[in-house]
Formats: sequence, structure tokens, C-alpha cells
Amino acid sequence: MEIKNARILITGGARGLGKEFALDLARRGARVGVCAVSQEGLESIRAESKAEGLELLACKADVSKEEEVKALFAGFLDKHGGLDAVVNNAGITRDALLVKRKDGETKVMPLDYWQRVIDVNLTGVFLCGREAARILVEQESKGVIISISSVNRHGSIGQTNYTASKAGVAGMTVTWAKELARYGIRVLALAPGYILTEMTGGMREDVKEKIEAVIPLRRFGTVQEVSHALRFLLENGYLTGRIIEVDGGMRI
Repeated sequence: MEIKNARILITGGARGLGKEFALDLARRGARVGVCAVSQEGLESIRAESKAEGLELLACKADVSKEEEVKALFAGFLDKHGGLDAVVNNAGITRDALLVKRKDGETKVMPLDYWQRVIDVNLTGVFLCGREAARILVEQESKGVIISISSVNRHGSIGQTNYTASKAGVAGMTVTWAKELARYGIRVLALAPGYILTEMTGGMREDVKEKIEAVIPLRRFGTVQEVSHALRFLLENGYLTGRIIEVDGGMRI
């Protein structure tokens, strides 16, 4: 796929990786739309794109809600007349141990921690991937569906919900690639490791040092490096059904 003039919708595009994806692709001539639940975040990316002279559609939408997803895609189609790719980037964390015993008290991971992460990270990817696939099939055009998994899909202490959601994203990616290949639709996933974002930037230095010690390249990745990998997946027409790890060689 040629990135220039490609019509690409990115979920969770107001900050972190999603914001970098959106601005990077827009700078390269793509017609980009983003969604997020944070109005403040949307206003920020609107201002930043405008300052660079970039045209970028920014909409508020919760990807875990079916009607909001349908409205999001309908608005994007009204603006750009079609769709070429979607990047399922929206995701959240609600970390807690499954069970924790301390000072004679037993605590468990709250059900709402589990459910909200599954709703956004897994159901949201399903809803957006399904809508993108429907549109691409009806357009009778080739396209790309890319979802963001994680190195932590292999298991991470305190992240039962997040691990389950990101493992599910990887499984859906392979399944959809097999189902949609007949229509010329490619389906892929990126699995980042520890990346320097607003969230990780707030970690204590001693915590960051412990993490870097188990990464073979001994450093966090950058959002630019992950965005470079995203462009590769968009552009390489013979890649499908794969989860590409961008993790500095990290294994959990």
C-alpha cells in the first residue's frame, strides 16, 4: 500500500503511540482520522496537526461501544469517501494481582478491572476490525487491518486482564488474516515492548533501570521506531497474519 493519499483511521490517537502514528502518517501524505475518549487529548492533537499544516480528522468515540464505532467509521467515510486501513491502537490498563494476601486480608482483582480492559482492548478491536472489514469488502478494495498487541501477551505479573486482551488480539489477527485473504485484505499486529511514552516517562528511575536490565538492547524503544514498523506493515503487500514484535529482543 502506498501511504501517500491512503485513508487511514487510528483509534486511541490522541496520545502516545497513536498520536505518533497519526502525525507520522499525515506528514507522509496519508489522509488520517483519529478517535479518543479524551476531549483534551483530541484538542491537543488538533492543535499540533494544525500547527504543522496537516489535515487530520479527530473524533470522540469509545471503541467498546458498537454504535459509537459505527458512527466513527461513518463519519470517516463521509469525510474521505472510503477506507484503506485501520490501526486498532486504543487500549487501557487496570493492573492488579489476581489474589493478594497481606496483613491477614485477602484482596482480589476487581471484576470491573477485568471487564473494562477486555471491553476496550479486545472487544474494541473486534468491533473496529469487523467494521473495517465490512467496509473494505463492500468497497471491493484491498486494505489493511493492523492491531496493537504487546510483548506482555505472553504473561505479565499483575496484568491478567491486559495479558488476556493482548493475547486475544494476536489470536484474532491470525484468524482474520485467514478469513479475509480471499478479499485481498491483509491483517497484522504490532507487539511493542517497553516504549518511551507519557506513561512510561513517569516511572521512577530505579524501576526503569530494572526493566532496561532485562531488555537485550538495554533501552526502551521510541515511538518513532514503532511507527517505522507500522509503515513497514502498511507498505509490504506480502505480509499478513503475523505479529511483529518491536521489543529490543525482550522475552518474558
